[in-house]
Amino acid sequence: MNSELVKDKEYQFQLYEVLDTESLCERTRFNEHNKETFNAVLDIANKIATEKFAPHNAKADANEPTFDGKKVTMIEEVQAAYDAYAQAGLIAGRYNFDEGGMQLPETIMMASAGYFMAANPSTTSYPFLTVAATNVIRNFASDTIKTRFMPRMLSGEFTGTMALTEPHAGSSLADIHTTAIKTADGQYRIKGSKMFISAGDHDLSKNIVHLVLAKIQGAPAGVKGISLFVVPKFRLDSQGEPSERNDVALAGLIHKLGYRGTTSTVLSFGEQDDCHAYLIGEEHQGLRYMFLMMNEARLGVGFGAAMIGYRGYQYSLAYAKDRIQGRVAPNNKPTDKAVSIIQHGDVKRMLLAQKSYVEGAMALCFYAARLVDDSHTLEEESQRLQALELLDLLTPIVKAWPSEYGPKANDLAIQILGGAGYTREYPVEQCWRDNRLNPIHEGTNGIQALDLLTRKLWQAQGAGLKQLQIRMQDDFGQTKGDVCQLLIKQLQPYIQQMAKLIPMLARELAGDKQPVLLANASCFMNVFGQIVMSWMWIRQANVAEQALTKADLSTDDQAFYQGKLQAAKYFIHWELPTIVRDLTLLTELDDSCAAMHSDWF
Repeated sequence: MNSELVKDKEYQFQLYEVLDTESLCERTRFNEHNKETFNAVLDIANKIATEKFAPHNAKADANEPTFDGKKVTMIEEVQAAYDAYAQAGLIAGRYNFDEGGMQLPETIMMASAGYFMAANPSTTSYPFLTVAATNVIRNFASDTIKTRFMPRMLSGEFTGTMALTEPHAGSSLADIHTTAIKTADGQYRIKGSKMFISAGDHDLSKNIVHLVLAKIQGAPAGVKGISLFVVPKFRLDSQGEPSERNDVALAGLIHKLGYRGTTSTVLSFGEQDDCHAYLIGEEHQGLRYMFLMMNEARLGVGFGAAMIGYRGYQYSLAYAKDRIQGRVAPNNKPTDKAVSIIQHGDVKRMLLAQKSYVEGAMALCFYAARLVDDSHTLEEESQRLQALELLDLLTPIVKAWPSEYGPKANDLAIQILGGAGYTREYPVEQCWRDNRLNPIHEGTNGIQALDLLTRKLWQAQGAGLKQLQIRMQDDFGQTKGDVCQLLIKQLQPYIQQMAKLIPMLARELAGDKQPVLLANASCFMNVFGQIVMSWMWIRQANVAEQALTKADLSTDDQAFYQGKLQAAKYFIHWELPTIVRDLTLLTELDDSCAAMHSDWF
């Protein structure tokens, strides 16, 4: 089977033909880079992922970390992979030169992450969580905290986590019980427990820096009383070196369906009433700070789901080309030669579905990464704000759509392999198990749907929605080929229906039908998501259709671009029309779910 993690042509197409990532080098922040340096980073990431991460993916799944009451033990390959990642400077890749970073665009850093997510998502969690935690410290912590922790986290000597969830509260952060007690010298002591904390304990690094949500005694009720703290596993001495153990204890490991190589922990803080913690920013602003990390993580979750889906798709594609079974009409007599299963119509359907899901999701995530770059580096403040407004609107889709359809792609990969796909001797079942986490963590897809319907759609007087409409129409106006023109014509009626629907939703959300709409929030997520993804496919199809007009294309390039056009057709002909049901349920204010009584189940 093909061992290439990501097709080079796919990345070159997404990054340089669709997004024109090379143009970022014209901006001040990235003007020391060029396409060659971008590709060099991708080559390094590909090499490390292929040589250090991919080989132990199945082994880490079969031999998950253990805890003997004192120490966590995991297979030795995880340490070697983590060290290679850190030594390559990838943890600090997006950071400034003067911070020890490479000052790379988010778009390139996301692409480099794709190799690791395709290779081994569980080992990849350790550096990725460290990056997310470091970003919060960088943006909101005091200079003292930054100096003590950031350089060691960027070098990989320290790792990071986010400790939000509690056993009784789940996603309801307003109900957390972990408390912070202010001492006479102005410091804090933390007491409480956290659950499902990924990478919460291990020996991969000299220290683990937990970002912990807690309520200071006397704080306001609900989310307005939440503060954020740095809680290291080991306290630092006067030289900044890890010294005595902080009062943070591992209560146990959780055994998961997938992502088995990542420790999932229950942590106890302050059992001895001596858990030292350092306040990040101001009191009671913790949730606002943590949402920076969570929003970044949501983009990462979406992209991870896309890449795990992509890995399964590539494996099932290679299998379908190699597996000889059956015959295809009209050559379906017993005496006719058997064919590879990719010749069968239903297998083509399942492969096309996977291709449309994972390559569409990849395009969406790269578009979001480009918005991150634009929001930081465009010259005009108004342009940066517009990029940020659109990014805020799209974030629930970037998280939820790939994490819904990535596992669906993996399910289809299993189906293509048939009985072999259901066994652990083949990797596609692990892809599905790993990917099944993504609709759950960093805000469930149901929470993303509520966020889109009740907040993001109306934020800043609908500024993000206006930007979306402008950009979609701009892209449609730039298409020239007959295929894209037809696809746009087929999409436009759905866009018009959504445009009529949104004002109705605004009225009804303010009235007594609000519970009905909240119960049907996933319907609006489906409508919005499928329309956005159709746009993503038209963007790709437009590039492909124009490329096919060139006379000097190789046979492989012709096949690649034709595949893009066919996948775009498939998505808009087969997947987009599924939202008719959701449009009807929303328009008619269907109360099937809202009116159901709990005792009727």
